[in-house]
Amino acid sequence: MMSDDMSSRCEKNHLNQINKQIQIFIENLFASSDENRLPDNYGGGQIFAKPLIGVSKGDDYIFEKFKEVVRPDHLTPAEMWTQSGFPWEAGLAARLRALSVAFPFSNQIREAGNNNDGQTPAEIFSIGYNFSKFFLKFFMNETVTFLNQRGFRAMSGVLSEAFNILKPYPFRSNWSEKHIAFAAGLGSFNLQQVLITDMGCNVVLASVITDAPLESTTRESDDPYANCLHFAKKKCGKCIDKCPADAITEKGLDREKCFAHIRLLTHKAEKRSLKKVLKPRKHKIIGGKVETNYPVGCTFCQFGVPCSDKNPTTRLSDDRALNL
Repeated sequence: MMSDDMSSRCEKNHLNQINKQIQIFIENLFASSDENRLPDNYGGGQIFAKPLIGVSKGDDYIFEKFKEVVRPDHLTPAEMWTQSGFPWEAGLAARLRALSVAFPFSNQIREAGNNNDGQTPAEIFSIGYNFSKFFLKFFMNETVTFLNQRGFRAMSGVLSEAFNILKPYPFRSNWSEKHIAFAAGLGSFNLQQVLITDMGCNVVLASVITDAPLESTTRESDDPYANCLHFAKKKCGKCIDKCPADAITEKGLDREKCFAHIRLLTHKAEKRSLKKVLKPRKHKIIGGKVETNYPVGCTFCQFGVPCSDKNPTTRLSDDRALNL
């Protein structure tokens, strides 16, 4: 008979193997996919650098806290799971995992973003941001298929019929990728309410819910602003100066001003020749209505700031440390 200690070690090894398999799959998918490529006339390079991967348990108490800080009907993994058509089962929340992935934009795109005119996003960033929406959908679908083929159930919250966004104001969804990433320990928020990861805040996020017994990753702190210099060190505020819409103050982000400026930039992009390159995106808002637009982003607040490409509160290495 196997001892309890040996059984525990075997179970941990099994979890490590599953985690390693999903890590290799994600990294291979990111590296080989044509969806992660700029158009040939923009160099054909990768849109993203190597991704960061985190996992949270479905019964993590933090998901209940999100109902207080995002919106009251923000769903837990088990709620999203059952509202998407999967059956409720005893102990469901404890068995589920939320796999979260952060994709940092490539150095090529980040360098172009740093050299913008402060009013119009760099063209290559607009294209990369636009294409990223389609890569994320591709990534989530492929990850679900990968897990299904190995006997596990899986789904994407943002691709589910249960997903919705409140519009107009305050533009909050019932499955926030930023908060799912926070739960998985991938980072914490900054003054403009984007996530600062170990590769900075200039990232896009995706998640998949699964019953695969993945080992959860560590969340270093429950402090939602632990990685932001404005809150941690009482200094910085560089993002305030970078925002062309005056949507960021020391009190935080004015979502209405921010989204109004993003709509303006999208409208301008649709009027330019850039529209020939951009892909139209359809997305659902609350009430079942579907909107179509050509997202180009803004994110001036994510370029030329201390948290653009690193966590400025952590000395990741001597050559990447921020001198305070």
